[in-house]
Amino acid sequence: MCGRWVKKNGPQSEQALGRSRGGFTTKLHLVVDALGHAMRFILTGGQRHDSSQAESLLQGLLFLCAIADKAYDSDDILELIAQQKALAVIPPRSNRVEQRDYDKHLYKERHLVECFINKIKWYRRVFTRYEKLAARYLAFIHFASTLVWLR
Repeated sequence: MCGRWVKKNGPQSEQALGRSRGGFTTKLHLVVDALGHAMRFILTGGQRHDSSQAESLLQGLLFLCAIADKAYDSDDILELIAQQKALAVIPPRSNRVEQRDYDKHLYKERHLVECFINKIKWYRRVFTRYEKLAARYLAFIHFASTLVWLR
């Protein structure tokens, strides 16, 4: 490599790091079941939007209801959920031309995702991200998730 230094751990995109409003961060996208146990994880850089990972999170899962926040309110995601013959409990964004209804009582169950994230943040290695490589960080998130599940 003729005088050039090559990073041996790959670029920031392979390490799931990116700039966002909060600084240099990693974003964790996840799916939990009705009991609040994690089923799938995806790591992306902090600048990536939440809805960009929805299709890969929901692909191959069987579910009756998909509860998500306003960030997942897009026609593509709603169509994906409808193809599964499932109920989409996603509040419409304020800039949507045609506002649609959603089950507000069922939407209150979205706290299970927030509670799960809080539980894995009890593990210092998760919230400080000691691992430089995304694969190792994701492996520890799986390990912490297993420990939460076993409680």
